[in-house]
Amino acid sequence: MKDRVDNFYAGPGALPLPVLERVHSEFFNYNNTGMSVMELSHRTDEIQHIIDDSAARIKRMMNLSDEFEVIFLQGGGSLQFLMVPMNLSHPGDKIDYIDTGYWAEKAIKAAKSLGRDLEIIAASSDRHHTYVPSSDSIKTRSEAKYLHLCTNNTVVGTQFHNFPEVPIPIVADMSSDFLSKVIDPSPCACIYAHAQKNVGLSGVTAVVIRKSILENSPDDLPEFLDYRTHIERKSNYHTPPCFSIYIMWHILRWIEEDIGGVEAMEKINWQKSAALYDFIDATPLFDCPVEVESRSRMNVVFTLPTKSLEEQLIKEAFESRLVGVGGHRTKGGCRVSLYNAVTLDAVKHLIEFMDKFAQKTNYQKSA
Repeated sequence: MKDRVDNFYAGPGALPLPVLERVHSEFFNYNNTGMSVMELSHRTDEIQHIIDDSAARIKRMMNLSDEFEVIFLQGGGSLQFLMVPMNLSHPGDKIDYIDTGYWAEKAIKAAKSLGRDLEIIAASSDRHHTYVPSSDSIKTRSEAKYLHLCTNNTVVGTQFHNFPEVPIPIVADMSSDFLSKVIDPSPCACIYAHAQKNVGLSGVTAVVIRKSILENSPDDLPEFLDYRTHIERKSNYHTPPCFSIYIMWHILRWIEEDIGGVEAMEKINWQKSAALYDFIDATPLFDCPVEVESRSRMNVVFTLPTKSLEEQLIKEAFESRLVGVGGHRTKGGCRVSLYNAVTLDAVKHLIEFMDKFAQKTNYQKSA
């Protein structure tokens, strides 16, 4: 569509055009019901099918065994910051966390409020969160119930490209790289991801949970905050965010059927990020502060020599229909988010714009 911009917002982010077209085609009459999916009762077979098929597709694409359940919740990643320690530990239990910046810090703050023995066993704050701790530097406590980490850090542009090798279960906040690459889920007790970056709209969070880890969950949890409730009720304990799950379902279908699965999606995401990083590294005007081995494939952060140049680039990019390239409000600079729905052509358009901007500026680094 000629009137669509190239969207690099960090979340909610771009949605696949084929998905928008399919949703548009059935918006007023979903599956011959004579209603929009937004009008259907959450107790109908149609809605339960969307929920069940979405869970099945996630299990299939992530190669999850029957040890795992997939449920869909509300409250975003922020609610999971509380539900994880509430379900996977008891007051006084040891729980280990890795601090890699903004969202990891929020998870730590939430868990600390619940009276657990929380320890930050690795952090990247010593170098302004420009890297993620290496696996050999991560030493968990033997009695800790789990290790929590944020796999991709949207604000600072870092990413764990593999799970660290530790002797305790891992809980992974994959909100910004869920289904963007192939992973081995075997070290994980729980993976959670709010949808509005790679797999949908705001309003729904996918939670992948190993059933055996819930055998020791506290018995006095509020029913709504107990993972077992939502597993038993098949993500339909109360009125779920039906439209958000419906959009997720269409995007899961798009990844699996149109793209060809997560492996094919990963290859596209690698091409996009490699092209942009290569250009930034070769152009004196731009600087990516993140250590190469820790660079995110989802969120590319960079700076220019002055704040005024950054503001000028953001303004001119917007005028060129390249939106969402400003950095996080706490960091400044520039940030380009390359989630699943962002096309390779969109990245090429951005690089062409940045190249022209650099030539016009004619900036040369001092020797």
